[in-house]
Formats: sequence, structure tokens, C-alpha cells
Amino acid sequence: MKVTGIRDAEMKNHSAITEIILLGLTDSPKLQIFLFLVFAIIYVAAMVANVILIFIISTFKKLHTPMYFLIFNLSLLNIFSVSVTVPRLLQSLWTHRKRISFNGCIIQIFFIIWALGSELVLLSFMAFDRYAAICHPLHYTIIMRKEVCVGIAAIVWITGMINTAVNTGVLVKLSFCDSNVINHFYCDIPTVLHLSCSDTSINEFMTKIADVVYGMCTCGLTLTSYFFILKTIFKIRSNEGKKKTFSTCSSHLFVISFYFSAIIYTYMRPSSVYFLDKDKFVSLIYSVITPVINPLIYSLRNKDVKEAMKMFTVNLSVRPRS
Repeated sequence: MKVTGIRDAEMKNHSAITEIILLGLTDSPKLQIFLFLVFAIIYVAAMVANVILIFIISTFKKLHTPMYFLIFNLSLLNIFSVSVTVPRLLQSLWTHRKRISFNGCIIQIFFIIWALGSELVLLSFMAFDRYAAICHPLHYTIIMRKEVCVGIAAIVWITGMINTAVNTGVLVKLSFCDSNVINHFYCDIPTVLHLSCSDTSINEFMTKIADVVYGMCTCGLTLTSYFFILKTIFKIRSNEGKKKTFSTCSSHLFVISFYFSAIIYTYMRPSSVYFLDKDKFVSLIYSVITPVINPLIYSLRNKDVKEAMKMFTVNLSVRPRS
């Protein structure tokens, strides 16, 4: 009877919270209308830019190379990540409804961690691709052959899914029986853990493992790749040659420095150190801003993509009207 009573109490505690209140970005109705317009424009821009980039890479054979195959997957992840957070944010800003079901909160965590983890792995492999192209140009087609590229894509998506499945799995086993208010605009593991009234040591341990695997390993692979890239660039005698070689990886270097710094700040620091307003701003960088910036960087600064876009525009304009 005693054991049964304890189990009943645990189940009751576990199901005590059925809704989560997301405080969002602001309580001002006027500012919410303004933010709705801003994020609606950002969301449409992100979707359109990434869809166009995916279409162009898929259509033009000149872009059927390992680098653009990885950019293709990056655009898919951008669409994935921005669609997890922004539509819910737009709904909250428009309707002023800040509540989300507990199950909806867990689902949001599952998909956002999947997207973020996969993008970290993909960006590190993109650094390796630039290393192979710059440091071993004669063997590039062998190193980055079709089977390797497909394997990289599989690793990116599968490891991301495994990571989020494990962390979300241990999260749902916790009891949530106290506060249900989160000072954020979407559900995330660090913020939800603070609501738990049970022992979160296993969750924190799993999070640290994920930080090591996804943070340290991806950063390590990226930094190692760029160490050898810079070493090779410095060996080039002409300044023009150095600039030309560095330009092939400057776009990616900007993206990873922008993205990695935001992710590291959010997930790779002590759980006791939180500055909620600053955290929300940093979260906007990697969940909303980078999905817009990435396709622009890889298209506006890329000669091949610009040529493909011009060809697409010309073909569209000369198409006979019915």
C-alpha cells in the first residue's frame, strides 16, 4: 500500500503541470504588434531565401558539388529551425496568448534541439570540406566523393535526432509540480529544467555529455580544419592568391563564428548563471536571425550561385506566355 501510494503521488506530481506560460519578449500590446510585423517579415524572408537556394542548387548542375550539397542541407536545417520557433512566437504576439500545452512544449524542445545539434555537426563538416578543397585540391573529388557526402548528411541528421531523443526522453521522466512560468519565447531544456521539482542531476549530466560531443568535438573539428587552412594560405606567396583562396571560406567562417558563439553562450555555461533578457536576445540570433543570414551570405558572396540566379531570372523572363 505504501509503495502504491508513492507511485500515485509521483504520477500526480508528474501530471500536475498541463500548460506552460511563455512570457515572450514583451508585455506591451503596441510593441507586440510591431514585433509581430518584424518577425513575420523575417520568417517569410527566411523561408523564401532558403527555398530559392534549395531550388537553385537542385536545378543547376554546376552547383551539384560537395560544397553545395552541404549548403543544401544547411538550408533545410534553416527552414526546420526557424519553423519550430517563429510561428509559435507570431501566434503569441498576435493573439496575446502566452500558454502552450506541456506536451507541445516538449515537442518544441525535441525539434529545436534536433535542428541546433544537427546544424553544429553540419557546420563542422563544412569546415572539413573547405579544408579538403584548399589543403588537398588534387584529392578533393576523392575525399568528398558522393558516398562520403551522403554519409555526412546521414550523420548530421541521425546524430541530431539521437541527441534530442535521449535528452528529451530523460526530460519527460521528471516531475513538474511547481511553477509553470518560463521567461522565454520558446521552450528549451535549460529553462524547463528550472521548473522541475525532482532531481535533475541525470538531465544535467546528459546535457554536459551533449555539450562535449556537440560543442567541443564540432568546435575542435572546425578549429583544426581552419588551422590547416590558414597554414596553407600563409604559404601562398602572392597576396592576390591569398585573398582568392581565403574568399572561398570567408562566408563559412563568418557563419560559424556567429552561430557557434551564440550556441556556446546558451548551452555551455553553468546552469546557475542565467541572464534571462540577454538569453532571449542570444536565442534570437541562432533560432531566428541566422536562418535569414545564411542563405544571403552563401548567395550574395558566391559567384556560382549568383550566376545560377541570373540564369534562372533570364529563363523565367524569356519563358513564352500562354
